[in-house]
Amino acid sequence: MLIGIHPLLSPDLLHVLAAMGHGDEIAIVDANFPGTACAQRLIRMDGVGATDALEAVLTLLPLDSFVEHTANVMQVVGDPDAVPEAVAAFTAIIAGRGKVGSVERFAFYERAKRCFAIVQTGEGRLYGNIILTKGVIGA
Repeated sequence: MLIGIHPLLSPDLLHVLAAMGHGDEIAIVDANFPGTACAQRLIRMDGVGATDALEAVLTLLPLDSFVEHTANVMQVVGDPDAVPEAVAAFTAIIAGRGKVGSVERFAFYERAKRCFAIVQTGEGRLYGNIILTKGVIGA
């Protein structure tokens, strides 16, 4: 056990977060996402919602301030301007830390394949998928 570490952050996830470098990306995805097929490194958080996972990750992960969007969500198929419940929650959590963009569904899958890791949650809400870009910690 460690002091000050969010209880949802497993040893495997802590290792991934520490190993990531500036500009590396990590995806937090819902239960329907093809995580095993897409991931270079897959961390499972079954039973945990994507927004809870996002909040836990953001206790340690600085977001990149040198990119247009520090986070990107998956667009709704056929209605790219729609804002599903999970996306609204992600946006509220990211507020004040950076700007959230959106990516077409299949482009999101391709981007997720290039992520340093994918965190597969038990999120049941549709479009509960977000990609974060790691920033730097200032001196």
